[in-house]
Amino acid sequence: MADDAPALRGTFDTERIEAPVTVKAYLMCAFAAFGGIFFGYDTGWMGGVLGMPYFIRQHTGLEYPWDKYPSMEGAAYEQYKLDFHIPATNVSLMTSILSCGTFCGAIAAGDIADFIGRRMAIIAGCIIFSIGAVLQTASTTLAVMVVGRLIAGVGVGFISAIIILYMSEIAPKNVRGALVSGYQFCITIGILLANCVVYATQQRDDTGSYRIPIGVQFLWAIILAVGLFLLPESPRYFVKKGRLVEAAAALASVRGQEVDSKYIEDELAEIVANYEYEQQAIPQTSYIGGWANCFKGSLSDGSSNLRRTILGILMQMMQQLTGINFIFYFGTIFFQSLGTIDNPFLISLITTLVNVLSTPLAFWIIERFGRRRILIIGASGMVAAQFIVGIIGVTAGRLEAHNATAVKTMIAFICINISFFATTWGPGAWVVIGEVFPLPIRSRGVGLSTASNWFWNFLIGFITPYLVGTEKGQANLGAKVFFLWGALCCVSFTFAYFLVPETKGLSLEQVDKMLEETNPRSSNKWKPHSTFVAEMRAKHDGIKIAEKSVERVEVLGEKAV
Repeated sequence: MADDAPALRGTFDTERIEAPVTVKAYLMCAFAAFGGIFFGYDTGWMGGVLGMPYFIRQHTGLEYPWDKYPSMEGAAYEQYKLDFHIPATNVSLMTSILSCGTFCGAIAAGDIADFIGRRMAIIAGCIIFSIGAVLQTASTTLAVMVVGRLIAGVGVGFISAIIILYMSEIAPKNVRGALVSGYQFCITIGILLANCVVYATQQRDDTGSYRIPIGVQFLWAIILAVGLFLLPESPRYFVKKGRLVEAAAALASVRGQEVDSKYIEDELAEIVANYEYEQQAIPQTSYIGGWANCFKGSLSDGSSNLRRTILGILMQMMQQLTGINFIFYFGTIFFQSLGTIDNPFLISLITTLVNVLSTPLAFWIIERFGRRRILIIGASGMVAAQFIVGIIGVTAGRLEAHNATAVKTMIAFICINISFFATTWGPGAWVVIGEVFPLPIRSRGVGLSTASNWFWNFLIGFITPYLVGTEKGQANLGAKVFFLWGALCCVSFTFAYFLVPETKGLSLEQVDKMLEETNPRSSNKWKPHSTFVAEMRAKHDGIKIAEKSVERVEVLGEKAV
């Protein structure tokens, strides 16, 4: 390694730890973000398929009144159209069962990623997902569809948790928020692609109407699995395993530098010292002990693992409670219920297009304004938009009012709500959970946070059909459901203001230091002033674990070269 490396001499520059950002780093993270396609595509196709005439007929035995009963008129015809739908119990089961699988997959993903590596865990998720997709494509009954979605969910759980972990660990600190936001952008693209395919097949009078949208998912699994073989493993995974030669090579690859570069020296030495520091504070003695470490500390201590774990779990819960997936899971059905819309499938397609076009703005604002501020602004905007939709819906937009102008206004504010989500809470929640956990518990912490996302996704998917259902004993809230989502966005606003720290522009190791020294409301003023390498050197007359770590880093340079 270079003789003049400041990291090894104790004169570490806290503002210059990482190498300059390269095009290669952008491309690697962009490809890893492709995993969001899985999440988004599955969210998108389900709502449309549930409204397809052939799929409804297959699962209910009812005939399609527009074709089979041309002589039916008046109230009888309108009532038959209202009755032509899949029962809420089946809608609830088919929609929510995937989230049961993803919850289990996300919980297991952390340990598997620590055992076989981040890349191989994602590839394993692609394989599991493909098995579930085969069953869904082949299904003609509710039972086979449910089993297929459950298995596919396990694969999506793997992918959704480990992609965030992998991207956060390889992305350069100055653009990490923008690059991890690419995951959310891919989710929106997945939703849009699903709606395009559903729109193209909606009127088919055969199994192709739903099998084509489901079968397209195999393409995403193949692309991601094959591509991951070409990407390097996370250097932080190798550090956790004590394989520093491979860590140096992987870090050099993701930073576009030579192994003996001073940038690689500096960053690797800090990663190693941080890991040793955290291991002293939270040693992992057993499998159960490793999980217990996620809940150690006190709620009053911002740097405690308990505080960080709760932050990650609540962050993903609050993202789901914004109600965004109500629009993408049940948007087609909701728009059908408004009565004055000629083609609800087209309106759903438009809402997903708004989602896609809005998300790229997050690439800039998340690095310009930071994570904390945009979450607060986003929650405020969604509160206003959702309450307006609810107010219009209960006054002028009721089905019996046949007020086309009111319905169009509701759709406009639903699109505004989507835009606020897409630029703030959509990407912001994923970015934050990838940044706040220390290396010893990072994989499990991200797994728990992602599992929280899917748990609340499951609850929303399970309960919402009963909230808006029109059958006997169901709430039949209609547009009033937006009052519920608006109220929950008020909770999200409070959460962001009091509990979310600002992590913009910091390395993952600097985030650890910031959480030790400040609180969320003053975190945006915190600046790096020391390093783990320097602190570990300074203890016990300079002979510390960090010193040993640095010596190992010095030796590995020649080996890696």
